[in-house]
Amino acid sequence: MNATPQTLLEVRDVETFYGSIQALRGISIEVRDGEIVTLIGSNGAGKSTTLRSINGLNHPRKGTITFLGKDITRRPAHEVVRLGISQSPEGRKLFPRMTVTENLEMGAYQRSDKAGLREDMERVFTLFPRLAERKSQKAGTMSGGEQQMCAIGRALMARPKLLMLDEPSMGLAPIFVERIFETIVEVNKQGTSILLVEQNALMALHVASRGYVLETGTVALADDAKALAQNEQVRKTYLGET
Repeated sequence: MNATPQTLLEVRDVETFYGSIQALRGISIEVRDGEIVTLIGSNGAGKSTTLRSINGLNHPRKGTITFLGKDITRRPAHEVVRLGISQSPEGRKLFPRMTVTENLEMGAYQRSDKAGLREDMERVFTLFPRLAERKSQKAGTMSGGEQQMCAIGRALMARPKLLMLDEPSMGLAPIFVERIFETIVEVNKQGTSILLVEQNALMALHVASRGYVLETGTVALADDAKALAQNEQVRKTYLGET
């Protein structure tokens, strides 16, 4: 009998506010070792706020967040990265006047192991050969798809145990969307767990092992990704079926 994988991240009853506006109303999710878990839902459902609550940019008012058994609910963002969680943010947020290589190096700013850094830089260039071709190019002059590759690569340079991706396919041509999702699967196979926020629910459920459907700051549904993809309500609301 297979042992249940270790719980990497546990979010319990989290309530997060922007000023007086409550964005999360008791969210509970978990990511186990080796999984791809996806959060789907319409705009304003609380997907990005969930990531911000985890990564230390928006501390919850209530609830707890534990990572590898450590309470990170109130930890500052740089400590969260050091503990092993990194994120590729929505809209990529690269440094446009810096080169691809310099952007990737920024992802590793807390690391001092030079041999490991070289190894990870090579790993990123293997995952994204196009970045290797453009390593000296200013990031702001690349296409949207190339910039997304660079943003994911930068997050990987922190050598995370958990990689969080916020809308990686947003605004990309279909060929890039496919390439990004292939890479997400490859990164996961190499041993990195992934928490994926994605508008393209069909693609997200295709690559994920489990998923959560968020509605107005609460978890409306939680199930295996295959079961969610077959769920009639999910198919109508998020997969565009009539």
